[in-house]
Amino acid sequence: MCKYGDFFLKLEIAEKFGVYNVIPYTAYHIERQEAYDDKNPNAIRYRYSPDGFDNLSSGMYPVPGQAAGNLENESGIFFDNYEMAHFRLVSDVNYLPYGRAYIEPARKLYKQYVLMEDAMLIHRITRAPEKRVFYMNIGSIPPNEVENFMQKTISQLKRTPFQDNKTGEYNLKYNMQNLLEDYYIPIRGNDATTKIDTAPGLQYDGIQDVEYLRGKLFAALKIPKAFLGYEEDVEGKATLAAQDIRFARTIERLQRIVLSELNKIALVHLYTQGYRDETLTNFTLQMNSPSIVLEQEKIELLKAKTELSEQLLTQGLVSSDWIYDNVYHFSEDQYEEMRDLARQDAKRKFRISQIEAEGNDPVATGKSYGTPHDLASLYGKGRMYTDPGNVPEPEKYAADDPKLGRPKVTNVKRNTQDDNFGKDRLGVKRMKDKDKNDSNDIKNNFKGGSPLALETAQTTYMKNLDMFKSLDKKELIFEEQKDDSTLLDEKQLKK
Repeated sequence: MCKYGDFFLKLEIAEKFGVYNVIPYTAYHIERQEAYDDKNPNAIRYRYSPDGFDNLSSGMYPVPGQAAGNLENESGIFFDNYEMAHFRLVSDVNYLPYGRAYIEPARKLYKQYVLMEDAMLIHRITRAPEKRVFYMNIGSIPPNEVENFMQKTISQLKRTPFQDNKTGEYNLKYNMQNLLEDYYIPIRGNDATTKIDTAPGLQYDGIQDVEYLRGKLFAALKIPKAFLGYEEDVEGKATLAAQDIRFARTIERLQRIVLSELNKIALVHLYTQGYRDETLTNFTLQMNSPSIVLEQEKIELLKAKTELSEQLLTQGLVSSDWIYDNVYHFSEDQYEEMRDLARQDAKRKFRISQIEAEGNDPVATGKSYGTPHDLASLYGKGRMYTDPGNVPEPEKYAADDPKLGRPKVTNVKRNTQDDNFGKDRLGVKRMKDKDKNDSNDIKNNFKGGSPLALETAQTTYMKNLDMFKSLDKKELIFEEQKDDSTLLDEKQLKK
């Protein structure tokens, strides 16, 4: 797919078994035909030709001006859309319906790079060796004999063997002058000495050109140099991490294209096994993350979003809906789904806590134990007007509801007549003389406030005759009459 832009897989499908095998086909032998059917404009089929489509005489190409679906001369094997998986890199509309190769931008640069390397090597071989220049004094030799003299001298000093292609023999008489040969120059004049100089090779630096083209090649491939074995541009871990993140984004783009076609294969596989409607698409496909550094960057970004959301909610600046929309970029359906899932998590957490603390599974028993509501319901009936197992609804809490508040009847016997220690166990009411169980009717109210008025005592005695009959004679002396000034004559009382 990266080399040609297209990758074809023939799906081997069997009923009730689904896709059990795939056969890769080369891109040179597959043709994609779209809208070949007039009744179905979205129809797609593939034509496979074992001989390829380069031979015009084979009749593989459609006739110009004629629709592809109406060709009667078409040969080859035709496949429907569901029978072929077409992985394509749709990055340039000029290549549709096919994809553009990932290495397409680097194709021309690669050729230039190879040519530049060859030119550099040729220059190194041919121009790098040094040559020598021989200056030979010809003295008084006539000009017409100088050439013969030089040839004779060169032949004697150095002979270059030449192989005859016809006979295969070496011809030592023919001296071929090439770039590796030395120079022999005759001189005449006052300088009568013969000298030899060195001619340096051509100073040409072709490595810079090679590095320039190599840099453009890496830019077109979008692959970091460090991943291809070139470590000269890597200074530290930060640089390598940044390159790794950029390359990981490229790999993720390729993974999305592969996953889209794998989903198609999965749909065909499930459909042949009998899945329909929503069960047909109830699956997800994932690929491994291409970069650990990229995953760490995503985690750091999510952590920063979480901290920001917590601060905004704590300070009460915005609502949770605003955070879902602007921080996490969720739609309304998404954050409503998140809230439902959060409630499900709370129920699951409560169930686990009940099992750990109380040994009770609320899902199995339908009841809870040890919760604040359960503890409050232990005070008796009427403590909560709802059943102990159900939490009352919030809208039923009203300020004027007579069922709410402190219950009138409780199971507690404290400070009542049923208590073992009596209604006033500490004697507070008796000390204050406010106990309603004590009768004040037997207390004498003297006429004029005088304790010596016997008429008042007799009147009181007549009113409480029934009560005096039940009393013992020893208890006839009241506590209020213990004072000597208020004592009555016992005989008078008997009368």
